[in-house]
Amino acid sequence: MYTAKGHLDREHMIRQYVPLVRRLAHHMIAKLPPNIELDDLIQVGMIGLTEALTRYEVNQGVQFETFATQRIRGAMIDELREGDWMSRSSRKSQKDIEQAVRRLEQKLGRVPIESEIAAELDMSLPDYQELLGKVRGTQLVYLEDMSGGYDDESGFLDHHVSDEGEADPMQLLRDHRLRAALVEAIKTLPEREQHIMSMYYEKDLNLKEIAAVLGVTESRVCQLHSQSIARLRAKMRSH
Repeated sequence: MYTAKGHLDREHMIRQYVPLVRRLAHHMIAKLPPNIELDDLIQVGMIGLTEALTRYEVNQGVQFETFATQRIRGAMIDELREGDWMSRSSRKSQKDIEQAVRRLEQKLGRVPIESEIAAELDMSLPDYQELLGKVRGTQLVYLEDMSGGYDDESGFLDHHVSDEGEADPMQLLRDHRLRAALVEAIKTLPEREQHIMSMYYEKDLNLKEIAAVLGVTESRVCQLHSQSIARLRAKMRSH
């Protein structure tokens, strides 16, 4: 991977890590609305890979793949942020669901079931499930959490952002205190939703693969994933 002069062979490294870029893009696209193009994410990820090759220093004590992964994800997320990929209506719907879950947990003293959340939102169960499907881009950490949000409220995970301003939401999850709180929050989810979150975030399966495992439609997995995220965000606000 080095030239005769002892420098990194950039062309060789780029060819070697193209699969990493594609893997990260495929994993990210599963969380995003259908209007986001996979090829666009891959193209931006390649720019991130090139920047990683330029900035990487062996004496940093970090493996190149780890360093490159952060740079590639960061480049993709920066591009999504600049494109304002999530519509205001989607962000509002996500926030409405999250707030409904939080109100019900305080009122009932337990995890609310799907029909109760629908009723709290003054919606029929089918309409609520359709709404969950529309907010397919729901994530545990929204891009706006890193900068205070779109409604001038302080992002509830702001204090976990590194001093260097790392533009990778997954970096937020590496904080051990947040991890501990997240693990406890996941334990409060209904069993089926716990299973989905485990397959999605720990086993790195996409929604289609999870649907095959559970024997349900991909859209149903999408609904349950969106609902799980709303539950977790409601829990995590206390942390």
